[in-house]
Amino acid sequence: MVQRKKRFVALVCAVSAIALSGCGDDLTQQVCIPGREELAQPIGGYNYNAGAQNGHTVENAGEASKTDSMDGDNTALQEAGQPGNSDTLTGERCTITISAAGDVTLGNHQEQDYSYSFRQVYDQAEDEGYFFENVRDIFKADDMTIVNLEGPLTTSEQMREEQTYCIKGDPAYAHLLTLGSIEAVSFANNHRLDYGEQGSRDTVAALEQEGIVYAYDKNVGIYEIPDSAAAHGGERNLKIGIISINEVEWGAQAEKLIQNNIEVLQEQNVDLILACCHWGIEKDNYPENYQQQLGRKCIDWGVDLVIGHHPHVLQGIEEYKGRYIIYSLANFCFGANRNPEDKDTMIFQQIFTFENGEKVEDQNARIIPCMVSSVKTRNDFRPTPATGEDKQRILQRMNEYSSAFCVAFDEDGGIIVN
Repeated sequence: MVQRKKRFVALVCAVSAIALSGCGDDLTQQVCIPGREELAQPIGGYNYNAGAQNGHTVENAGEASKTDSMDGDNTALQEAGQPGNSDTLTGERCTITISAAGDVTLGNHQEQDYSYSFRQVYDQAEDEGYFFENVRDIFKADDMTIVNLEGPLTTSEQMREEQTYCIKGDPAYAHLLTLGSIEAVSFANNHRLDYGEQGSRDTVAALEQEGIVYAYDKNVGIYEIPDSAAAHGGERNLKIGIISINEVEWGAQAEKLIQNNIEVLQEQNVDLILACCHWGIEKDNYPENYQQQLGRKCIDWGVDLVIGHHPHVLQGIEEYKGRYIIYSLANFCFGANRNPEDKDTMIFQQIFTFENGEKVEDQNARIIPCMVSSVKTRNDFRPTPATGEDKQRILQRMNEYSSAFCVAFDEDGGIIVN
């Protein structure tokens, strides 16, 4: 098996100078969004994140860098319906695998004691790779992994007063994502500003230091799949565009923002668009009507995969016009709760196939049932693939939650559209 350095371009756009009418720092106030023709160019143009500037290869992952698979092995995965990685390039045909997981809080909220907290586990861990160790091989084998970063990485002490729980972690924790082979994060959520704009800026700086692509609100991300240029006749690699919207705070204005961001990404000739939507009701296993309406609109507007967060529990998956809407991926590596009642979670994976530079519509996807903790008595902040009864329970739950959408799952998590 040939080792390959993982070269990726982490491209983040400060999209569209969208005017906040009298908002100040209060995101709960009304937002005024101009028409597409009024959008300014991204601030400073399209800026490369720190880890990918000047053509640098991100090498700090060490073991966490993606690895090549032998063509025969990867082909077998494809034939079995299991995602592989982009090393199946043959001529002008390319398959890539995208993995998505749920809420990641690398830190604590202000009411948590040090005992058994994320910070204590980090301080006492012999290896920083501890947190994602049990899922790292899954993420290494794909072409891009994205999670929802639920909370800032900052040293700021200025908490948002109106927030009940303010979450934060040390900026150094961004390296944990790299060690876990996570290349991108959605950052638009109701905890991004727990420590104000300073906390958000500190987080962006920490992510850029690691070369991790991020997206939130008016900022979209573009991730370039290494060694995928065969899909475009050798001219350029495949590009994945990422939108991240906090519908909980943007409300009805989210639709215009999503449309604006889609247009900007399309102008940059991305090959896939992922829309991460922070929406829904906490601890509710069934999506609201507006989630379904917005998710379908995203696909109508050109999104290839809709990824939902915020409820902290699993919700169903819908197939719409040959594309998937994941209503909620639940918690994943969740430092903000030392012992959540519901520890069920999952990883969503989908294979996308390109021929002659064009995406071929298919539904080759699966879920990997997981637990947020490797132990059942508490949260050790170590997401772990589920086995035995736990795996069967999660599959049964997802079958129940997705039945209204005529989607089911086989015993291996493969998605069946009825």
